[in-house]
Amino acid sequence: MLRLYVAGQTPKSLTAFANLKRLCEQHLENQYEIEVIDLMQQPQLAASDQIVALPTLVRRLPAPIKRVVGDLSNIERVLVGMDVATITR
Repeated sequence: MLRLYVAGQTPKSLTAFANLKRLCEQHLENQYEIEVIDLMQQPQLAASDQIVALPTLVRRLPAPIKRVVGDLSNIERVLVGMDVATITR
C-alpha cells in the first residue's frame, strides 16, 4: 500500500507520480496499490502520515511505515527508502 501525497497538478507532483508508476511496474509487478492524495483538496489528511514536505511517498504496508520525499527520480534511493526487498519477498 503506497500513498503519494501531492499539492495539486504541479510539474513536481506529476513527475513523482510518473516515476512511482514506472518503479512499481518494473520492481513490484502486481504487488502494489497506489493512492494519490492531493493535499490541496484534502489538507486534513497530512496529519495522519505526518507529512511535512511534498511530494511525499508513504509505504504503509508491510510495516514499518516508510517515507521518501521528492519527485522520486532517484530510483535507487526510492527502492532503498521503501525497503523494496521486504516487499518482494
